[in-house]
Amino acid sequence: QVQLVESGGGSVQAGGSLRLSCAASGVRYSMICMGWFRRAPGKEREAVATIYTGFGRTDYADSVKGRFTASQDNARNTVYLQMNSLKPEDTAMYYCAAAPQLRSGDTCDWNYWGQGTQVTVSS
Repeated sequence: QVQLVESGGGSVQAGGSLRLSCAASGVRYSMICMGWFRRAPGKEREAVATIYTGFGRTDYADSVKGRFTASQDNARNTVYLQMNSLKPEDTAMYYCAAAPQLRSGDTCDWNYWGQGTQVTVSS
């Protein structure tokens, strides 16, 4: 049973930084995608960053490009999201997700989700 546990959320002032972590357990094979998503109150879930682990490619939402960096540590089965220059509009619950396969093209089939960690950015 794959489990994803996020940590590192919190409250920070605008312009500050946070680093989120997602520790994976029960993983018996490599996930083809690892991702970070967020959902703000009253808004749709948004893909923030997608790591294509086999391709050496990471995609970012336009709203976070240049400010957020996703990375992975395979030895620790952990992925990270470094968030710099945070803005109030980054306030959301952040979720980690894992996909063992692609659904079609380069669309990840997100099978596993963490419980989320709250990020609050005050102005």
